[in-house]
Amino acid sequence: MSKVVVTGGAGFIGSCLVRKLIESGAERVTVLDNLSSGKEANLSEVRELVDLHVTDICDYEAMAPIIAGAQRVFHLAAIPSVPKSIVEPVPSHESNIDGTFNVLRACKEGGAGRLVYAASSSAYGDTEVLPKVETMKPMPLSPYALQKLVGEYYCSVFTKCWGLETVALRFFNVFGPRQDPTSQYSGVLSIFMTCVLERTAPTIFGDGEQSRDFTYVEDVAGLLIKASRAPAALVSGICYNAGNGGRFTLNETWREVCAIEGVTIEPKYGPTRAGDVRDSQADTTAAVRDLGHQPQFTFPQGLRKTLEWYRATLVRA
Repeated sequence: MSKVVVTGGAGFIGSCLVRKLIESGAERVTVLDNLSSGKEANLSEVRELVDLHVTDICDYEAMAPIIAGAQRVFHLAAIPSVPKSIVEPVPSHESNIDGTFNVLRACKEGGAGRLVYAASSSAYGDTEVLPKVETMKPMPLSPYALQKLVGEYYCSVFTKCWGLETVALRFFNVFGPRQDPTSQYSGVLSIFMTCVLERTAPTIFGDGEQSRDFTYVEDVAGLLIKASRAPAALVSGICYNAGNGGRFTLNETWREVCAIEGVTIEPKYGPTRAGDVRDSQADTTAAVRDLGHQPQFTFPQGLRKTLEWYRATLVRA
């Protein structure tokens, strides 16, 4: 039986990936998560098929044996927040750079087959060209963006210097069920969902005309698996955009969420946050060509499925 490891596998995206891996035929999945933001409850439906290790990727001696011998490693563990990386840069650096190096080192020394790395579209920064193409010069605006970019470079170097198979995917504003809305650093859509169900006005930072390539979490999980299976000669050491190729402003998005719920609520507006990118949209040409990327969910479909989950969760709470 081949060994599959997901770092950050109890998190929002990681737990979706774990379920998708099991649906795709994995008999068991090894999850490495310190549960700082992830939750064991996110794995409840598949818990009997998951080996959960509550371990931090910054603790090399503890985590290296867990990764050793894995055929596939999906590295999603991170502190995934632009604002938090500005307010608390040290832990973000330690997790997103030092931790990523530890995972790569553990893969190399433990004989792992391939690592698929969760990179970030924030690496592009505020370049005016849309959509964003992988060949563009990175211009990170925040510690988080820089940290995730360093992870990409480390993946490429481990491929070039030691022959470790790596593929990096730049995520574009992933949303969906299990995204935690309670943190002050939560993703905008998780906050929108909670606000519309509680009939309260969200605070949009800036004028709301900033745009995002919102990507439904199940499409991201599917692409992660495709990246783990693509021919090494074609994809190893390469970074790909993992978006949908669309673009929606925050104002449009809030109106769509309200329309689905059948309400009208005017949002509040606050000052623009440091490190925020104005516009983001993925060119998915390379991912379609090399990885077979084929998103299954439109933005409205993803919003409806996400809102259904938040409604059910709010009722249970």
